[in-house]
Parts: sequence; C-alpha cells; structure tokens
Amino acid sequence: MLKSIPSLDRYIFRLVILPMLGVFAIAASLLLLDKMLRLFDFVAVEGGPVGVVFKMLGALIPEYASLAIPLGLLLGILLAFRKLATSSELDVMRAVGLSYGRLLRVPYIITAVLMAVNVALVFYVQPVSRYYYEQLEYELRSGALGASIKVGEFTTLADRMALRIDSSEDDGRRLRGIFARVADDKGQVLSISAAEGAFLATSDSPDTIILRLTDGTIVQDTGEQTPRVLSFTRHDLPIDLPAVEEFRARGDAEREYILPELLRIGWSESTTQAKRDASQASFNFRMVEVVMMALMPLLAVALAIPPKRSTSALGVFVSIVMVVAYHKVNQYGEDIAALGRFDPVLALWVPFVLFAALIVWMYYKVAYVPGGQPIGALETAFAKLAGRLRKLFGRRRPARAGELAPAE
Repeated sequence: MLKSIPSLDRYIFRLVILPMLGVFAIAASLLLLDKMLRLFDFVAVEGGPVGVVFKMLGALIPEYASLAIPLGLLLGILLAFRKLATSSELDVMRAVGLSYGRLLRVPYIITAVLMAVNVALVFYVQPVSRYYYEQLEYELRSGALGASIKVGEFTTLADRMALRIDSSEDDGRRLRGIFARVADDKGQVLSISAAEGAFLATSDSPDTIILRLTDGTIVQDTGEQTPRVLSFTRHDLPIDLPAVEEFRARGDAEREYILPELLRIGWSESTTQAKRDASQASFNFRMVEVVMMALMPLLAVALAIPPKRSTSALGVFVSIVMVVAYHKVNQYGEDIAALGRFDPVLALWVPFVLFAALIVWMYYKVAYVPGGQPIGALETAFAKLAGRLRKLFGRRRPARAGELAPAE
C-alpha cells in the first residue's frame, strides 16, 4: 500500500507527524505535571494513599488530550510547512505547479482522523472520566479510600473516640506512641496508651477494624475517686468506622453527560429551562471545539511562511495565542449561555464564524495573493522592535590589537 502513496505525501506526512506527536506529548506532560503537584499536596493533606494520585491523573488524560490534540495538530502542520518555506522547498513545489490544496491533502487526512478521536473524547470518554475523577476526590475527602490517620494530631472516630499516633513505619503498618481516649454508653472513659500498634481488618463487619495494641496501660475512669489501672502486653481495641455516604449519580454537571444524554436533556420539554440551557451550552461548546480543528491546517499554512529572506518564528507565537484566546472565548460563551443570559447558538457559533472568516482571509492572502503576508505588519513591527532591543542591550566586542575601534 505504501508504494501506491506518492512520495510527496509520505514526505509531508513525516514532516507533520513527528513535531505533532512531540508537541502533543509536551503539552499533555506539562498539563499533567502541573496537576500532579497539586494532587500530591491534596492527597498528603487528606492523608490518602499515594496511588490515588495516578488514578486521578489517568482520569484527567482525556480532558487534557482534547486540548493538546488541536494544539499538536496546528503546530505539527505549521512547523512542517515552515521547514519547507525556510529551506526553499516550498518555492520549488509551487514552481512545478503544486497548489496549497494539493500540499494540504495529507494534513487534512490527519485532521479527519484526529477530529474523529476528539469526538469520541469530548462526547463519550471525557464525561465518564470526569465523573470518575470527582468520585475519587469525594472518596478521598470522605476517607472511603482508606485514608490514614494523620500523625501527630488527634483524630475523632465515631464521635466517641479520640486517637493520636506519634509516628508510623512500614507505610502505616506499624504504629508507635499510641494514645486513645474512649467513652462508652455508660459514661465511663478509658484512657489507653501503648508503645506499638497495628490496624487489622475484620471479616465479620466491614464497618469495624481492630487496633491491636502492644505493651501499654489502660486507665479506666469509673466515676470513683481512684481510677482503675491495668497493664497489658496485647489488647485489641475495636474501632467503628464512620459511615460514608454513597457518591452521587453521574450527571450532576452537564460536562458529565455523554452525547445521547445531552441531546435528550437539552431538547426535552420535560426538563427545566435552566437544565436545557446548560445542556445546550455544553453541547454547542463541544461541537465548536471539534469543528474548529478543520480550520487548523489553513491557519498553520497562513502563519508558517515567514517573509522572504527571514527566519522569523513570530507565526508560531501568534498561532498559539490565537488558539488559546479562541478557547477562552468559547469557555466564556458556554458560561453565559449556561446561565441563560445568551442563546447558546449565538454565544458559541458567532465567535466561530468570525474566527473562521479571519483564518480563511489569512489563508487566501498566502495562497492566492503574490507575496501576501497576513501578519506582515506584525512581522515588520517585530523586526523593528528586535533591532532596537539589539542596539539597546547588545554588547560591543572590544577591539583587538591592530584593529581600529569603531567610530562614535
């Protein structure tokens, strides 16, 4: 099959796919690393197991992928055509009669595949994974994930026991310096101290665990003047775990609905107006984010080609600013549409039409206007600014022996 593909298409495919995958990996990694630091802090404060951090990061991958895929597609095509332009290969291709439409054949095939992937992400995978992330966060806060008792602090259990542990070893399996104060239904209070201890599960009751204490003392306050004091080498203390409410059902937020649910709720007369507005806003937001990807090859070509005899990378910076700014405008449009202040179609599709018109004009300038530069004014201003900065901050090389110093 590869033999039937023209060598030009294979060449453009290699130029596009490598930087695209690199940008996608870098963008997703940066987003995950930033979230990872905050999740580690959150899990440490809640006293939960470290493994839940990676489960929560895995649940966020579809959400970050839906942002990184369009950015990787844009920069992959842009860097590929920029390389063709700066090496004069693009001039040769144009001279032999290859149009930009022909050169964009392979990028648009890649775009179609990535659009299908993004549709699956934003309409099916992302809502379910987002719900799973919220569930993990709830279970971590409530202690359903087996969150450990914080060392050095008093922890209240079942409103009748206060427990404090000085230190823990072996990932919490061995506890040292244990103090517990337990009150029973008769008003008697037990003060228990032990050198070591360990938590053990029980098979008969999942809501109760055993704290096995070693080498300690029990002081029982019976209400008399002299308390009862007992020493022990081993003592099992049952602890009732607090009841954890079941997590809510999926769909508390519109972004947790998959496509059939959005269509059913957003256009159903049986739901409230506020629910319909929020569902329609979420549906239109996801649609414009996917359809916007069809414009990325045109935008990439429009910003990839620098002026003649120039290697300026201003187009790369402008492309990132445009895509991020448009994404933020869409988020704002979704928010005001979800509140019922604006029609969802107008709030999200009017910015799309304006953005599409701008991209088509930029592509027309490059493809059909001889010497056309859609950001030519920015290139000129950037070149002047860079020249002034070089004059302002540039250091003159000291004159060597036998050389004349430059005239002032």
